[in-house]
Amino acid sequence: MHSNRKNIRKRNYDYTSKGLYMVTICTKDRECFFGEILNGKMQLSEIGKQADKFWNNIPLYNNHVVLGEYVIMPDHIHGIIGIIGHRNSDNEAILHPNLQTDKNQYMSAISPKQGSLSVIVRSYKSALTKWCRLNELYIFDWLPRFHDRIIRNQEEYDRIENYIRENPLKWDSKK
Repeated sequence: MHSNRKNIRKRNYDYTSKGLYMVTICTKDRECFFGEILNGKMQLSEIGKQADKFWNNIPLYNNHVVLGEYVIMPDHIHGIIGIIGHRNSDNEAILHPNLQTDKNQYMSAISPKQGSLSVIVRSYKSALTKWCRLNELYIFDWLPRFHDRIIRNQEEYDRIENYIRENPLKWDSKK
């Protein structure tokens, strides 16, 4: 069974390993649910305030994670997530199914691992979505996936951190 969805994660990379990652998470249809930018500064809506609160709570639920610079924009979030610990699973990943591998083992192997970047982001998105539903804000939704970049060195980290900080100032030129 083949899917038409392109895998956007780096192939054969362990997203539970120690490292720094820049993530970008967008709202569905790039709707400006999180607020607006006035005079180069983000003014958070009620949903934006919750997005900010839940972002800052990520390390409370993931003791192997630290947060770097982040910004909540009207229709997306940029942030640096640092995985500072490694959670090993008892089972080695099975990257290619064979005749002896049953479907459940294969699906388990290709599913996001506990403590991985994908699970961290999925939990964050889920928490905000649940809050919106509980507060009858049913219109809110995310794009199904997110973008990540593995930060390889200090120079790249500094460039990304600066990009995140300056993002609200560039909003008017983007729109």
